[in-house]
Amino acid sequence: MALNPTARTPAGAGREAEDFPISAGILFGLGLGGFFDGIVLHQLLQWHHMLTSAGYPPDSVESLKVNTLWDGIFHASTYIFTALGLYILWRFSRTTHIRWSGKLLPGTMLMGWGIFNLVEGLIDHHLLGIHHVNETVPREQWLYWDLGFLIWGAAMLIGGWRLLRAGQRNTLERTP
Repeated sequence: MALNPTARTPAGAGREAEDFPISAGILFGLGLGGFFDGIVLHQLLQWHHMLTSAGYPPDSVESLKVNTLWDGIFHASTYIFTALGLYILWRFSRTTHIRWSGKLLPGTMLMGWGIFNLVEGLIDHHLLGIHHVNETVPREQWLYWDLGFLIWGAAMLIGGWRLLRAGQRNTLERTP
């Protein structure tokens, strides 16, 4: 799966006007996945922060200061993903005038969000162990929440890919 903003549609369609900037939707999805994680899991539910399992449990003001800083750095990176996705979509849409299927952007956004969950879940939860999805439950249950996060990510990636493919077919059908 290339992040090329001019990736070709199925059946080798060669015209630029038939292409959708897949990377824009994936970057949007990465950003939205990060925003959901940071806003809902870090701030609203307070299940974890970036470094709660890396020696900074949320039981002191000093640990919360460190976690707040790293949560902010995390949010800044998700903001960058979102801004890049917007830039690519804006830049590309100014050069083409085809009516893309309404399935393309949601499909690629789901793919990006799924990629976010899979990469963030594998690296932060499993490889580095710097935090886990729900640290408010007993420690022996953390693995189940982490695995659920990965399954959710895989389902979004697969569902998004299927939606993307359907949208590409729809776009080709209405292209003269």
